[in-house]
Amino acid sequence: MLILFFTYFWTATQFHPEQIASEMKKNGAFVPGIRQGKPTQDYLESTMNRVTLIGALFLAFIAILPTLVGKVLRLDHSISYFFGGTALLILVGVVLDTMKQVESFLIMKRYEGFMKRGKIKGR
Repeated sequence: MLILFFTYFWTATQFHPEQIASEMKKNGAFVPGIRQGKPTQDYLESTMNRVTLIGALFLAFIAILPTLVGKVLRLDHSISYFFGGTALLILVGVVLDTMKQVESFLIMKRYEGFMKRGKIKGR
């Protein structure tokens, strides 16, 4: 329950649909099929609530995964927590951040990227 609460709390502090909707209106951007202004704000709020719920449930599952695996495989809890959800989240975050840093360094040096399918097109 705390994971769900803090996921919604963090999203509420970081994501401001009214500001995004007004910036979109100023710049002439729009969501296809949605009118600018309040309808866009409502659409962004409802979409972010759905995405946040899915993300929060996934984070809660990752948090309880070591307990479930430990019980099913009858492992000592110290072993299952060592290879558990927090370590997995940290590992994925570090790998993604490292890939971003390497790619930005290569782009800064005028390389296309270290992977065949770079994200920057048009060169």
